[in-house]
Amino acid sequence: MLMRRYTYFIFALLFILSSCAPAKLSSGNVQKVGLLVSDTIDDQVWGTKGYKGLLRIQAKFDAEVFYREGVNSKAATAQAVKQFHQKGVHLIFGHGSEYGEYFDDIADQYPNIHFVFFNGEAKKKNVTSFNFAGHAMGFFGGMVAGHMTKTNKIGVIAAFEWQPEVDGFFEGALHENENANVDVEYVQHWDDVDTAIAIAERMIAEGVDVIYPAGDKFSVPVIEKMKEHGLYAIGYVTDQADLGERTVLTSTVQHVDALYELVAKKFIDGELTSGTTYVDFQDGVVELGTFSPLVDKPFRQKITKAIERYKATGKLPNE
Repeated sequence: MLMRRYTYFIFALLFILSSCAPAKLSSGNVQKVGLLVSDTIDDQVWGTKGYKGLLRIQAKFDAEVFYREGVNSKAATAQAVKQFHQKGVHLIFGHGSEYGEYFDDIADQYPNIHFVFFNGEAKKKNVTSFNFAGHAMGFFGGMVAGHMTKTNKIGVIAAFEWQPEVDGFFEGALHENENANVDVEYVQHWDDVDTAIAIAERMIAEGVDVIYPAGDKFSVPVIEKMKEHGLYAIGYVTDQADLGERTVLTSTVQHVDALYELVAKKFIDGELTSGTTYVDFQDGVVELGTFSPLVDKPFRQKITKAIERYKATGKLPNE
């Protein structure tokens, strides 16, 4: 009888201890995945890319997925993460740089969740940031603009000064066309359509015939504005050739959806490390999009060769 009670005691103790033990960050599959976006998944650019990435994980790994839109503060992030945690989510994507600060505040509270965000610096052991190395992407887009401008006046409408693709675009345009005048303006917001359109209209009035709208929600409206005037644009983040093949000369494409699948695979394999990682052309998640038929074949061959050289050596045409 004493031995039986002792056995029951040991069994109960082991059950309690196993119930309290922390779950592994990767258990061999991605059963439940969460996505937070600061605005909407319907912006046709950045937010939509994140949602498509979530759907790729769902399809590839048979995962149950959850998402929340309009999560644009620390309080909203904390509440959404709490809800995801209650649902058993162990992998959460914060679709933007702002989530670095938000995740930094709460990551220690959820050691069994791995947090992923983009274009920032990860500080906690269960947080990873993937940064798109946008300088080269912008450089090659700028080369196209420099080659195709007829007025030698090119415009960039960007969200923020820190965007690496802006400096790259400026350098690429001048490398291809030393007579080009590149006007760079900042909206100070990813989604301020009205301000972006006002800048575009002023640029058009001043003779700008190619604009690079490097922002989320205002990218499409600015391209449509250029189309109205029979002018050119360089698409941003997605391949925007479908907005008009005689308007969109090419696009600087970031395959965010493919990166989501890559991250999930790393999570499954136990290879998703903390810290900051950079991705570029060499990783297959950055490229130039479809060329307009207006872009001549010799130049297409020239820039394709330059991109292949960059992939192999890391050197841009001006290096």
